[in-house]
Amino acid sequence: MKFGIDRLLAERELQAALEGKRVSLVAHPASVTLDLTHSLDALIAAGINVTSAFGPQHGLKGDKQDNMVETPDEVDPQYGIPVYSLYGKVRRPTAAMMDSADVFLFDLQDLGCRIYTFVTTLLYLLEEAASHGKQVWVLDRPNPAGRPVEGTLLLPGQESFVGAGPMPMRHGLTMGEMGQWFIRHFNLDVEYRVITMHDWLPQAGPRNRMGGFGWPEDRIWINPSPNAASLNMARAYAGTVMLEGTNLSEGRGTTRALEVLFGAPDLDARSVLGEMARIAPEWLAGCALRECYFTPTFHKHKDMLCSGLMVHAEGQFYDHEAFRPWRLQALAFKAIRTLHPDYEIWRDFPYEYEFDRLAIDVINGGPALREWVDDEAAQPGDLDRIAAVDEAQWRSEIADLLLY
Repeated sequence: MKFGIDRLLAERELQAALEGKRVSLVAHPASVTLDLTHSLDALIAAGINVTSAFGPQHGLKGDKQDNMVETPDEVDPQYGIPVYSLYGKVRRPTAAMMDSADVFLFDLQDLGCRIYTFVTTLLYLLEEAASHGKQVWVLDRPNPAGRPVEGTLLLPGQESFVGAGPMPMRHGLTMGEMGQWFIRHFNLDVEYRVITMHDWLPQAGPRNRMGGFGWPEDRIWINPSPNAASLNMARAYAGTVMLEGTNLSEGRGTTRALEVLFGAPDLDARSVLGEMARIAPEWLAGCALRECYFTPTFHKHKDMLCSGLMVHAEGQFYDHEAFRPWRLQALAFKAIRTLHPDYEIWRDFPYEYEFDRLAIDVINGGPALREWVDDEAAQPGDLDRIAAVDEAQWRSEIADLLLY
């Protein structure tokens, strides 16, 4: 199969549309071609007039580890072009940045989750392109989580850098499709083009269990951000990312960050798993959960032995249709709350430049999940009913935007 960047480099008529234009590239370490050449190098080698580049959160080099760790602007040492940071002094391109090119190529590998900030970066780029009369091309890439949709819709007034609009946590779209939704939802007047993939089959199962269901088996995985280290992480992320809003470790400071449902020195994973099975056994489907221990080298619970649950949404344990990571993570919270009513689950700290709301509410686009966890009388069906309505609404809303 071909990603958007591969088609652009292979098809002369696509390159012809860029002739006489100044071109900018929005990229990160996973912005590579089939032969693993970085898109910036490949475009310049192909004779495209690249006059600037942009890096999203974690930087063009992907070297920044945590949230709210900013990247400065710089000049590329090889090509002498400006490399602007969209996660530094600004997160929205300035007028001067937009003046650096006529066409902006967006080539970011996404994880299929609303909170992954590359989604919001695309919206901000489209809005500024509309204001400054610029073109935006999305060089489309797979959604590694595939088409499943899960989670409640972000509520009005809950927008943030991890919540660009009223979409669920697991949105089921590629970035090219998401751009179409942004343009329609926000009524943007912008010249927009999607360089679609050839032969992406988001519902196809794996032949060798190394890919499939969103991620093509003939492509290796490259981290789009430092802690997005595997396809397993990408599948689990729509649930495990909620740990960022808690006092529970998400595994930062280990080799398997965001692939655990929790880690803490004062919890017993076996007891939590048993309580999860008692409360909502059907929410455990589609993966295997394994008790594990780890000692983070940095971040929460640094240098402390933590008990946790590892998620295996991979290999023989993975069921693409049954796996629901958002509900699974909610269930882990509920089990901890039931076993330990006074446990300080929710972490109160500045999260992605939001200072007045609890991080867990910023992450979820509203308080519904937190309130369900903290309500002793709330049952699984209560959260399921809220989410199911929103999920159905989103599927209906995006049905005509699917390109594959």
